[in-house]
Amino acid sequence: MFRRICLILAALLVAPFAHAAPGPQAQREIAQLISSLDGSQCRFQRNGSWYDGSDARAHLQRKYDYLLKKNQVDSAEQFIERAASQSSMSGKPYRIQCPGQPEQTAAAWFGARLQALRQRTP
Repeated sequence: MFRRICLILAALLVAPFAHAAPGPQAQREIAQLISSLDGSQCRFQRNGSWYDGSDARAHLQRKYDYLLKKNQVDSAEQFIERAASQSSMSGKPYRIQCPGQPEQTAAAWFGARLQALRQRTP
C-alpha cells in the first residue's frame, strides 16, 4: 500500500513537468513564425530597443531552442506565450511595428500570423 501511494505521489509531482516535443505541424508553424520577421520591413522591440527582422529571428530562435531543451514548448501557442510575447528577463512585452501599420504587441502580431498560417494550410 505504501509503495502504491509513493508511485501515485511521484506521478502527480512529475505530471506538470511532462511535455511532449512539438509534433511536425507545430514545428512547421513555429519555424514559420520565427522566420516571418526575417526579411520583412517590420521592426521588433525588445526591452526598449528596436531590432531588424534578422536580429529578431535570431533572438526568438535562441529562446525557442532553450524552451525545447527544457521541454517547455509543444505548440505554436506555447511558443508565442513563452518565447515571443515578452522578455523573460524584464517581463516587458515585445512590440512589432511594420510599415504602414500601427505598432502592436508581438503576442497579437504572432497570433494573427499563426491564424493566417492555419487558414492557408489545409
